[in-house]
Formats: sequence, C-alpha cells, structure tokens
Amino acid sequence: MDAEMQNIKKWVIFYPVYINSKKTLAEGRRINASKACENPTCAEIYDCCVHLKLPCAIESEKAYPRDFMQRGRVRVLLKREDGSLCNPAISSRKQLMLNVAELVPRHPGRTKKQEPASSSSTAVASKSGKGGKKKR
Repeated sequence: MDAEMQNIKKWVIFYPVYINSKKTLAEGRRINASKACENPTCAEIYDCCVHLKLPCAIESEKAYPRDFMQRGRVRVLLKREDGSLCNPAISSRKQLMLNVAELVPRHPGRTKKQEPASSSSTAVASKSGKGGKKKR
C-alpha cells in the first residue's frame, strides 16, 4: 500500500478548474473556453478517465489553491514507470484535458441534471413580476 501511494504522488494532477468554461485563464482554466465545459466535477472527470482506460484516483479532500472552496482533484497516470503510454491516444496533459472536456458534457449524470435545471429557470422567470412600488 505504501509503495502504491508513492506511485500516486508521481501521477498527473487534474483539477476541475482546468476545464471549467466559467473560469478565466487567471482563475486557472488551462484550455480554450470554447472547448471547455461548464462546472465539471471530480466524479465526472474520474468517470471520463476510466472511460479513456487511464488509471486514476480521486483525492476529495484536496483543493485548488486559487479556488480553495471547490474541493477535490483527480490523479491520472499517463505514462508507466518504463515510459510507455497507458493510452497511446493521450500523450500529454493538454490532450488529456481536451479529451475529458469533450466527454464531460455527454456524462450520463450530467444529462439528467440538465433537465430539472431548465424547468426551474422558467419558474423563476414567472415570479419576476413581484416587487413593485409600495403604496402609502
């Protein structure tokens, strides 16, 4: 177990902020905003890495230093100890970020979340008529 923890420390760190289209470059986004996705979670990134057949682990207690309120990061193994790639299609961190950002919007949990959100936004719009002038 201790040897496994030493190996995980050498894996690539992947914070959700890296592919969040709502963040600016100064706030930590690392890819083009048009290719990024809205508010990804660690679980979604983890599932995408598993789908890409990459060894990965979630560290839920860790936080991104620039945005310490958002908890969680994912550790991903891109290259084995002998230098061979785990997935030949992904050879760099940038390619990993672009592939995961492409997969996250199609995540099964995300498509279910989108439906209730759209119905609640219409309910909020109908309440906007309240709050006129007070009568004396």
